[in-house]
Amino acid sequence: MKNKYNNELAVCGFAAVKKLEKNHPEKITRLYFTEEKAPLFGGLCKKLSQKKCPYNKVMNEDLEKLCGSVHHQGVVAMIESPQIEQIDSDIVDSWVKNKENAVLLDRIGNANNFGAIVRSAAFFGIKNIIIPLDESQSSITTSSYRVAEGGMEYVNIYSVRSTARLLDVLKGKMIRVGTSLEAKKSVNELKKIASGDKPVLIILGNEEKGISDIVKSNCDEQIIIPFAGMSQGKKCNIDSLNVAQAASIIFYNLLYE
Repeated sequence: MKNKYNNELAVCGFAAVKKLEKNHPEKITRLYFTEEKAPLFGGLCKKLSQKKCPYNKVMNEDLEKLCGSVHHQGVVAMIESPQIEQIDSDIVDSWVKNKENAVLLDRIGNANNFGAIVRSAAFFGIKNIIIPLDESQSSITTSSYRVAEGGMEYVNIYSVRSTARLLDVLKGKMIRVGTSLEAKKSVNELKKIASGDKPVLIILGNEEKGISDIVKSNCDEQIIIPFAGMSQGKKCNIDSLNVAQAASIIFYNLLYE
């Protein structure tokens, strides 16, 4: 939940706030917690006191108002609204030089899915995530921060105005791999696809429509997560996995299979 007047974002959830405290305590401008959680934030309160930043014990109802959610888990930290850096050629060149993989989200609209993808990316050590400047794309919100369970502190999120133009720029520099239900290659072939000297860009599509046609046309490879019996021509009861679940499987296969 954003406080437009103060240009702040509420970060809630115990794990999210604890990781924020560990990695970027300087970002916290205000802190609120229940009496039950107070003993767990003594060190952070001392740091805030040194900066003359307020912190207070409050009721659950107050935390709900601050973050706009009942899922605050007894603590809310206010930070300045994150400014998402726009991707440029220097950033891309550093990925290529250091062989850093990245993830491009093609209009992932659900904040919880976005947060879960961030959490999985952080878990697997994939630190570069690109989101389009599009109203249908979820961005950094209170919900996505909480669901990421602290993962926001371990990834870099960049924005891009045109995914098609970005993919064209990345041609020959990164292996552009999209997800598609029509793909001929299985996700377990991803490690082989990524065996060269170029980093990989994983492209995850919209929850309902998948990756767009323009994105498909700019992919070097397309992969699918097969279901049991697919090779025998059997039908699956469910067409696809949740995009966040799919992301975890793809990241695993990229790095470990």
